[in-house]
Amino acid sequence: MIGVGMGYASEPLLSDLEAKDPGRLRAATARSAEFFNCHPYLAGLALGAAARAEHDGVPGAQIQRLRTALCSPLGALGDQLFWAGLVPALMSLALVGLALGAGAWILLPLVVLYNVVRVLVTRWALLTGLDSGLQVGTAISASWLPKAVSRIAGPAGFCAGVALPVAGAWLLAPWAASVRVPVLVTLASGAVTLAARRWGGARWSSLRVGLLLAALTLLWTRVSP
Repeated sequence: MIGVGMGYASEPLLSDLEAKDPGRLRAATARSAEFFNCHPYLAGLALGAAARAEHDGVPGAQIQRLRTALCSPLGALGDQLFWAGLVPALMSLALVGLALGAGAWILLPLVVLYNVVRVLVTRWALLTGLDSGLQVGTAISASWLPKAVSRIAGPAGFCAGVALPVAGAWLLAPWAASVRVPVLVTLASGAVTLAARRWGGARWSSLRVGLLLAALTLLWTRVSP
């Protein structure tokens, strides 16, 4: 999945091995580009840990096992922190801002905030991996990351819960005098939700479906006469 990117990113971290052990450098470079799949913002934990292990002379098979063991935990932690936490929360705030008349400018600070968090997290991940090496699992458990993951779902759900009725009232305002349009929109939303849950699998949570419906309604109101 992102193995080629891991290999490319590890090249400057492994370059010091050329003077000490060229054979080790070639093997380490090949190992770093093998299959790897986790959340891209947390991949630095595995990248730094593997690079540190290569410099410490850890056997290659042990490094490969480390990389494999880190895939699922880092993927789950990153998905919960960003895709199910920070991203829905900021999208919900953007919808509320638009509904309250802030205009498209509300998107700028939210995008900046998101990228600041992303850069800080990726920097922390790489440095933590480099410092920890094979002990990266212990370092993750003792860090802020598990606590943040366990606590972000509540605020994200609250933001979405506030955003959906506010955005819905704003988007349906032109048809407030008509009963038919809100009823049809409600029925259509219910049908889309049921279809997404039935055929889309567990990844279509109520939060994702709600945000999708809000985005589709926004596009519809902007293109309709």
